[in-house]
Amino acid sequence: QVQLVESGGGLVQAGGSLRLSCAASGSILSINARGWYRQAPGKQRELVARISSGGSTNYANSVKGRFTISRDNAKNVVYLQMNSLKPEDTAVYYCNAGRVVLTTTPGVYEYWGQGTQVTVSS
Repeated sequence: QVQLVESGGGLVQAGGSLRLSCAASGSILSINARGWYRQAPGKQRELVARISSGGSTNYANSVKGRFTISRDNAKNVVYLQMNSLKPEDTAVYYCNAGRVVLTTTPGVYEYWGQGTQVTVSS
């Protein structure tokens, strides 16, 4: 019922920048929480950044000052601007949509994107 499609990953040198995008489509009435998570090989998935429908944000300590999350509620798109990238930022980045209200079914739901690889070379 809801699809999240990520784009913008790739290979970049340390110190470079990338911008991830995640577009949500489907029977969406509202999405109250959007976020980006990442999972490096051999590690657990961790929160990178999240943003509420009102624009409140929070970030992992490791990315504060370097990454910026934003959203376009009208387009159901969330972005992650990543600057000053480091090799330790290398991971698969996953888009998340939480507390999603659908037009077709009662309740609230959570959805994940398929992931996009970000590789930072030293």
